Amino acid sequence: MNLETEDPKQVVLQVGAVLKKLRKEKRLSLEDLSELSGVSKLTLGNIERGETNPTIGMLWKISKSLSIPLMALFSTENNVNLSRAGEGLRIVGDGNNWAIEPIFQNTNNDMEMYRAYLQPNSSYHPEKHHHNTTELATIMSGTITINVNNDSYILNQYDSISFSTDGTHSYANHTNDVVVLHIILKYGI
Repeated sequence: MNLETEDPKQVVLQVGAVLKKLRKEKRLSLEDLSELSGVSKLTLGNIERGETNPTIGMLWKISKSLSIPLMALFSTENNVNLSRAGEGLRIVGDGNNWAIEPIFQNTNNDMEMYRAYLQPNSSYHPEKHHHNTTELATIMSGTITINVNNDSYILNQYDSISFSTDGTHSYANHTNDVVVLHIILKYGI
């Protein structure tokens, strides 16, 4: 995970502290969580201590194994939240072709919102999401091909799509411009 914010180390430490708290609340040892998530015990310990920068894939595996929304690992407690594009937390995927900005990081419910960016002439294949999750995406700028299971959908600016993430899905940008999306994940956990 490549975190772009004013203080990336602080975010890594926060994720580690939240992960440790959630793991202990669920009465899981590092070994238990390792078996559930497929992430090594050593790596989980390093994440909890803020000694490593986990990938988006690792964070998805961990959140799925704990039956929590991904952004619960970044949880903050505020009554009013304001999200401005390009400010705050930005998580960049492997290869720097995909980036997400959590729009709201408070996850007291079963829904998350992201601003997502897919670089020109690139694709993104996310990790499998939680069971019974619905993904809703609206294209804010550009044109994108979204593949859901074996079907492809071409979406233009302001087009929207909703689908179950129980199967496979991916995003492909075949243009020379960055595509910007708003994505909502509705968890059925």
